[in-house]
Amino acid sequence: MARPTVLVLALAISCALGFNGDNFELECPDECDCHYFRINWVTDCSESNLTEIPYDEISNSVYILDLNGNNITELKPFPSDIKMRRLQIANNMLTRVERQGFTGLDYLIDVDLSGNNISYVDPEAFLDSRGLLNVELQDNPITAVSGPFLVSGTLQYLDISSCNLSDINAQFFDNITSLTSVDLSYNPLKTIEAGPFDILTSLETLKLNNCKITSISNYAFSALINLKNLELAGNYLAGTEWPEVLGNLVRLEYLNLRKSGIKNLSEDTFSNCTNLVTLVLADNELRQLDVAATLGSSVVHLELLDLSNCNIQGPISGEAFANATRLKSLYLSGNPLFASDLSEAIEPLPKLEKLFLSNCGLRSVPDNFNVFDNLQELDISHNPLVNVFARLLAPLDKLEYLNMGYSNLSFIGPDSFSKMTSMKRLVLSGNDLLSLEAGLFGNLTQLTTLELEFCGLKRPLNANAFFKNLTYMDLREIRLGGNPLVIPESGPLFPKQLSQVTNLDLSNCNITKLNPDAFKNTENITEISLAGNKLKSEEGSLAFLESLKQLEKINLSSNNLTTIDPQVFVHNPKLHSLNLVGNPFICDCKIAEMWDWANMVKGDLDVLVGAKSAEKDIVVKGNKKKKNLYCRYNELRNLTINANRTVPGRRPFIKPRELTYANRTWAKYVRESGCEPVVKILRPVALMADLFNAQSSFANSPTAIVLGILALVIGLAIIILTIRMILKKPPTVCDDTENNRKQR
Repeated sequence: MARPTVLVLALAISCALGFNGDNFELECPDECDCHYFRINWVTDCSESNLTEIPYDEISNSVYILDLNGNNITELKPFPSDIKMRRLQIANNMLTRVERQGFTGLDYLIDVDLSGNNISYVDPEAFLDSRGLLNVELQDNPITAVSGPFLVSGTLQYLDISSCNLSDINAQFFDNITSLTSVDLSYNPLKTIEAGPFDILTSLETLKLNNCKITSISNYAFSALINLKNLELAGNYLAGTEWPEVLGNLVRLEYLNLRKSGIKNLSEDTFSNCTNLVTLVLADNELRQLDVAATLGSSVVHLELLDLSNCNIQGPISGEAFANATRLKSLYLSGNPLFASDLSEAIEPLPKLEKLFLSNCGLRSVPDNFNVFDNLQELDISHNPLVNVFARLLAPLDKLEYLNMGYSNLSFIGPDSFSKMTSMKRLVLSGNDLLSLEAGLFGNLTQLTTLELEFCGLKRPLNANAFFKNLTYMDLREIRLGGNPLVIPESGPLFPKQLSQVTNLDLSNCNITKLNPDAFKNTENITEISLAGNKLKSEEGSLAFLESLKQLEKINLSSNNLTTIDPQVFVHNPKLHSLNLVGNPFICDCKIAEMWDWANMVKGDLDVLVGAKSAEKDIVVKGNKKKKNLYCRYNELRNLTINANRTVPGRRPFIKPRELTYANRTWAKYVRESGCEPVVKILRPVALMADLFNAQSSFANSPTAIVLGILALVIGLAIIILTIRMILKKPPTVCDDTENNRKQR
């Protein structure tokens, strides 16, 4: 009786726990890490030293196949019935893109082939992928293309930046006319002729940044009637006739001409760009720029203007922004300015919300801030202010963000922020503030973020800087990274006024140890960064975690941890993100315990940052390089053994294989190690194995007998009901008598 009982119980557990156990996985190659991302099956074979794709071991139901960072040189046909949507094979050694490699990929939506050595792309390579939307081919040495580049009636996004293309022929885009976004940046195009873009009437975004362009035909963009975003940054466009080049772009909303060698702009440059909302002219030598004349009267919808680092000489006139009264964001950083001239120039901008004046050589600030009723963000960082002019800043009672970082401040008067009661984020980083005046932050009762990084502080914030007996309910984030903090051997680091802080950054603070009561007054912390410190795997080194019952995220990356026990986090039930990347971990069974803790106790391997692919690693146009969790063998390094271990709860190898001990990712070590799941962190399949191997004492116990009978009764009832439903015939009207209904 015990054996059926155990079987039924095992099946019940299996159904209840579903896909949390590895034995419910789909096919997965030996060298890969496979998992579900939301409801989709991800096969992550990235950085696995593969020289070819393990076609026979890949599930036909794979949604995302990640082969980034291997040594694959050739693509062969995938199984004909594979349903793959996204193929990532960036940073390999491919040299050609042939049609045979993509034959039968009917469901393919996204393909990433960036960072290879591809010189040839078959125009019909993606002909079978009738729903293809995105293709990434950037960073490949593609040779000259003489005709149409690709054939696809659905393709919308094409990235062929950094492909060494020196010419775009007239037929290049003929068979991909549905494109809405094209990135040609970092190709040595030099000249943009008329013709190639004429067929792209649906194009909304065109990027031609850093293409060494010296000449643009007046008619190059004349057919792009739907173009909204144009980027031409990093070129040499001094001789461009802008009124003609931009003349037909009546729907243009975003124009980026940053660092394009422009030295002057005529009065009618933007005369037809009546819908322009964002204009970036930063990093050009516009020494003699007449801002008022250049903007003219057509840019009435302009909301953001960036003139940063244009080396504008002479005073900015009072009429400079008279025709751009809708401006909400104005960037003037990096230009030599005087407070008096600036006051007159910005006076016609009552709607101004953001003003950036960083690195302008200002020794004072404008004295007419009282006219800016809507000013919410002000950046006056990297100016030789030496002292804070509290009287001039006082009218900014609606200011929410103030950046005074790196401004040679060694003293900030206690009344400097007394009237800024709306302040939410205050940045004082990079100033040599050896001490903070009493009551300095007292009136900032709505403050949410306080940044004091690299200020030379040797002690964390003390109570004197805040009002006594007042809890700052909105202050949730404090950033103290880069300060040489001296941590007391006992007692809390912060005063009780900061009890509502939830986000704390103590990275790179030379911390070697934190006492158990370090966060006694800040027990509401949900996110803390201790990255880049010198914490070691000593007994009690992480005891401070016991008081952080609300902790959700902790960053312990780049410390000196060699081992870690999941029991350390037993007092942190809400923890859902643990970053241990960059620590010198030793490969031992504690790694497996941490793996099982994340997978089974927390229910998601994503808890361990770097354990598997994160969302940013598998999105289109995403980050190709990801940081994994690694460990190293302490003794058996360079020893080669035969291994095909099967451990309950872990996926077995498909065939025997050679293992060379070296640095391993956690995912591979856990699978190869043979470490048994511990009792406290038992996987479902391990639990099933224990049940099947239960002792006879349990088999003869009354509990086992009762459960067995109950399971059999339920099972028989389900079987009988199923059989009756199969055999049951639909009644006719004549036969549907009261007697027949009773019999049924």
